[in-house]
Amino acid sequence: MEMRISLAWQIVIALILGVVVGSVLHHSPEYRDFLIHNLLDPLGKIFINLIKMIVIPLVLSMLILGIANAGDSKSVGKLGVKTIVYFEVITTIAIIVGLLAANIFKPGIGIDMSRLTQSDISQYQQTTQEVSQHAHGLVNTILSLIPSNIFSAMNDGHMLPIIFFAVIFGIGLGSLAKETRQPLIDVLKAVSETMFKVTHMIMLFAPFGVFGLIAVTVANFGFSSLVPLIKLAILVYATILFFALIVLGFVAKCCGFNIFTLIRILKDELILAYSTASSETVLPRIMEKMEAYGAPKSITSFVIPIGYSFNLDGSTLYQSIAAIFIAQLYGIDLSLSQQVILILTLMITSKGIAGVPGVSFVVLLATLGTVGIPLEGLAFIAGIDRILDMARTALNVIGNALAVLVVSKWEGQFDAEKQKNYDFKANDAL
Repeated sequence: MEMRISLAWQIVIALILGVVVGSVLHHSPEYRDFLIHNLLDPLGKIFINLIKMIVIPLVLSMLILGIANAGDSKSVGKLGVKTIVYFEVITTIAIIVGLLAANIFKPGIGIDMSRLTQSDISQYQQTTQEVSQHAHGLVNTILSLIPSNIFSAMNDGHMLPIIFFAVIFGIGLGSLAKETRQPLIDVLKAVSETMFKVTHMIMLFAPFGVFGLIAVTVANFGFSSLVPLIKLAILVYATILFFALIVLGFVAKCCGFNIFTLIRILKDELILAYSTASSETVLPRIMEKMEAYGAPKSITSFVIPIGYSFNLDGSTLYQSIAAIFIAQLYGIDLSLSQQVILILTLMITSKGIAGVPGVSFVVLLATLGTVGIPLEGLAFIAGIDRILDMARTALNVIGNALAVLVVSKWEGQFDAEKQKNYDFKANDAL
């Protein structure tokens, strides 16, 4: 009997090997730079680039298909409003939970700043101005949604303009006579199904990508940089766990779902997202699994791509903790009004920039100054940001998967029969 190791176990093994190799290289500077630049870093970049290569054509084809088959523009508009309202409520709760956790447990109190290692954050500062524009009002936010050139938006990987174009195109396609639109719908269906096949092919490379990404991180920073910031790391992980199991668990229960079942369904994707610290790596597979679980294609293809930009539960929760942590580090006591301003600013600046490198750092650079927190404080947590990023990415994945199920129930389109069959097969496999 042939023994086959599942993708989840392959990634876990790659993760462990990456940590071991990275630890050895961290203490072997004579080999470190050569192996990082010529082997490990390329492995990680190849995998991330492979995923980025398929995300836009997949999202574009599926979203146009979903909108074209959803009916009239009125029903699409209702779905959009419900989705955005849900995202805004959940991410606001995430920000508040993060602020409460940081205020209660005070991770920045009592830390000797001279013991902290500073890292270079200049690479994030050049993109901060772009993000700050989101905070300049509703007009700029709307303008950023509408692409002057859709091919330029696709080239730059700006997801919101792509989503806007897909929605408009889908509405236009859906309004055509059936015999006119059907050939293009067939082509788009073939494209989306092909991209799912390509996704499965790319996933074969996932363990190598994970190995490279983790090994580079550990080789560069080691574990010593974590020690002075252990309280912050523990608080971030504990708060993310609390939010996933209690807050999202409550939302799931209210809608007739079990958060533990959802986590079990997404175990492979969560391990992959955690290992790579990238939501993009699992976006196609989440769409596939949520559709198989009972969410209709029209809602899955609409909610998940928008959630990728608007529903970053883990990122917003972390940003609020990090802001208070840096304030505490400098001995700054933020008033209630300042923390309310922080909440409102994070609500705006965290939207629509998922494709920006170091997104949480960019958001924090664009936000901290509004309440008088020194931006230099980010240099103290940059060293362990990757470790924290892994956890917040996993929470983003859970939040987006649950959002699809909630909106499907809200719209009265969830297929309970598919859910029962899926649960039966999963239990049978166990």
